[in-house]
Amino acid sequence: MDKVLELWQASGIYNISFGQFVMIVIGLLLLFLAIRKNFEPLLLVPIGFGGILANIPEAGLAFSAVENAIHFASPELMAQFANIFGITSTDPHDVLHAYHVSNPSTHAAASLLANDSGYNNGMLYNFYSVAIASGVAPLVIFMGVGAMTDFGPLLANPKTLFLGAAAQFGIFATVLGAVGLTQLGIMDFSIQDAAAIGIIGGADGPTAIYVASLLSPQLLGAIAVAAYSYMALVPLIQPPIMRALTTESERQIKMVQLRHISKTEKILFPICLLVLVALLLPDAAPLLGMFCFGNLMRECGVVDRLSDTAQNALINIVTIFLGLSVGSKLSADKFLDLQTLGILVLGIVAFGIGTACGVIMAKIMNKMAGGNAINPLIGSAGVSAVPMAARVSNKLGLEANSQNFLLMHAMGPNVAGVIGSAVAAGVMIKFVS
Repeated sequence: MDKVLELWQASGIYNISFGQFVMIVIGLLLLFLAIRKNFEPLLLVPIGFGGILANIPEAGLAFSAVENAIHFASPELMAQFANIFGITSTDPHDVLHAYHVSNPSTHAAASLLANDSGYNNGMLYNFYSVAIASGVAPLVIFMGVGAMTDFGPLLANPKTLFLGAAAQFGIFATVLGAVGLTQLGIMDFSIQDAAAIGIIGGADGPTAIYVASLLSPQLLGAIAVAAYSYMALVPLIQPPIMRALTTESERQIKMVQLRHISKTEKILFPICLLVLVALLLPDAAPLLGMFCFGNLMRECGVVDRLSDTAQNALINIVTIFLGLSVGSKLSADKFLDLQTLGILVLGIVAFGIGTACGVIMAKIMNKMAGGNAINPLIGSAGVSAVPMAARVSNKLGLEANSQNFLLMHAMGPNVAGVIGSAVAAGVMIKFVS
């Protein structure tokens, strides 16, 4: 009977907290949205499943060896940890806080003690360390996105680059908003937190994850979930903003046929883009470099096997580990607080401002520049949700005029938005890290 009682007390059901239960429900909700509603399933399925794994009581899958040791340790081992961290208290919360704020050498000493005592890193913690903490996974995904991207529409109509740039205003406006909320005492975001949250406005999941992992890793889970959720909700979020800022006659504007782009232009563009941007803003080089490298593999025509791998098998493998790694940050102690609500609100504000600025920039360009008119609907595609934002522009164009096909025209600012979000990320990393 004692063994049965001991088994019951060691079970997850006995030890589950209310917060862990809520997070498991949230993980199941993400799976439902991905599977039933088709909301970004490639990312939300592994993120949701990772979130469930991270909140299994007593499993410690998302914890480091030291965190697992502190959770399960005997008083004698806890005293040794307190000695390493230079504190007198052996309370688990105090020891855990000391571990999180300690320097790398102290981290290493604590990890050695935990390993010697028989504790190991959790599975999800190892995934996170390899995939995200190192910065590898978002960069590899950016390479795959580059291999799937056609710069033709942007090269055929270069002025749409300004639409992609305008859509990034949402990022910087949200940074100011987050700082303002902190100054008013409503929220408690550091400037690094504000920068990481603002990137959600670019509607670029890999960029948001990359910036958050560098500037605000404790908010990574909430930022990633917000970024990919809003990307999936593009068809719901953008149309009301687009209709409010345009007239019926503007939505009916038909754009001229795009010119043909030569293979030489397509090969030279990613090389020139990387050199010019990297020289001006070296901090954008990792993201933009991998994006341009992937595109060069696509366009050069001599490494088809590498291009095919980058845009299919490799990006799919990395996406699995990226999603599970993000899910590891959905533990109850990190996700269930007021900051998460603030991130969700600021994220959708950033997305809305980015959409509006793209449309407004298109209207301004029509007023100031002569020549061929630009349909303002394609301005909303300046956010880098490829190709969803371009499809939304095309859909609204067809509603206004059944012969108004805007998809290829909208792909220009859509691709420009990817470039713009990478540059914005470089600016954030440069000035607030």
